[in-house]
Amino acid sequence: MNIPAELKYTKDHEWIKVDGDMLTIGITDFAQGELGDIVYLEIETEGETLGKEEVFGTVEAVKTVSDLFMPVSGEVVEVNESLADSPESVNSDPYDAGWMIKVKMSDASELDGLLSADAYQELIA
Repeated sequence: MNIPAELKYTKDHEWIKVDGDMLTIGITDFAQGELGDIVYLEIETEGETLGKEEVFGTVEAVKTVSDLFMPVSGEVVEVNESLADSPESVNSDPYDAGWMIKVKMSDASELDGLLSADAYQELIA
């Protein structure tokens, strides 16, 4: 299972790439594996400012529909439009082509509450 060390993680299986005050967010390799074949993503929060743990969208797989949660508060500045035509990118490449949203974070101190790769590994072990 792929758990890149340079990323942060949540207990809800989102990954976060930090670049200054900009974050790229998606779901982990573990999460996509548990969901199975992803067939649709609904993310209609572009331009909205959301609080930590608010729902930013949903992911629909063959087996289930799951909410996607904001790891920190901030404004959703971009949605990965390519996922509308190829949601399976989340299964095949969750950390690159399968990214979901970019967020301008409001409070950098909230990053302290996220999990390291090692802590996330322990969570799912």
